[in-house]
Amino acid sequence: MTGTRILRVGLTQWHATTDVEVNLATAIRLIREATDNGATLVVLPENGLMLGSNVQMREAALSEDAEPIAALRRVAHEQDVVVILGGMKNRTEEGVFNSALVIDRDGTLAGRYDKMHLFDANIDGQSFEASTVERPGSGPVLLDIDGVRIGLTICYDVRFPELSRELAAAGAEVLLFPSAFVQSTGAAHWHALLRARAIENLAFVVAPATVHSPNAESTDAFATYGHALAVSPWGEVLADLGCSPAAVTVVELDLSAVATARTKLPVLKGRRAAEVYGSGPKVITAGARTKEPI
Repeated sequence: MTGTRILRVGLTQWHATTDVEVNLATAIRLIREATDNGATLVVLPENGLMLGSNVQMREAALSEDAEPIAALRRVAHEQDVVVILGGMKNRTEEGVFNSALVIDRDGTLAGRYDKMHLFDANIDGQSFEASTVERPGSGPVLLDIDGVRIGLTICYDVRFPELSRELAAAGAEVLLFPSAFVQSTGAAHWHALLRARAIENLAFVVAPATVHSPNAESTDAFATYGHALAVSPWGEVLADLGCSPAAVTVVELDLSAVATARTKLPVLKGRRAAEVYGSGPKVITAGARTKEPI
């Protein structure tokens, strides 16, 4: 492929609540601001349209033909931009999934990725039983935009590096991690996890995020970390939206950086066949004490 390949991505962040109309208005405002500043792709955070308790999110699950999705489709068409709604409770005939919806420039739904790894965790005494709300997705999904191959994931997927590696091995140059990351685990792990996924796969990482309320008296179901992030294939942080309650920045991704990094460190080509790893590790036993001479 010849010529400079650039992807201009709108990286977004906002404080999401249970108020879908307010969240939607913020999303639309940030999409317009991103495209006014040259974005050709805008990525929205997981649960950006509705963030609440498990019960609240299950009850508020939307179908793909719901009015908030139609409104995002209209603004994508109006702005001539690809929009990824990074994660929503998606009510389908097969059940509720946590889906990233890809909305094309003409406003049509191009496809979706269903989150594969569900957040069944207990953090600081609060139980997050995502499997009581949603079903897991069945496989990885890639997206091609103007010849740029992008790997789709959602939030907790970042802790399963085998998914990112599979996407990179299949050609992904950019990995997306739209998130609603818990504040305490974010403070401990967010930057390290995202930089690790970028470095080990020599790919750009783009991670829009929800963020906790600036109001200390907030009644949010749980606080999220913010710090929407973009990382280079070499692990450099290109953008960090900090704790801003509503922000967008356009990050220019020069895809030649991926090729350069993968030429220096051809780790994807160095992978061994799957059966080598699948055979299980050999166990060496040592440390037994004996008085017998050898």
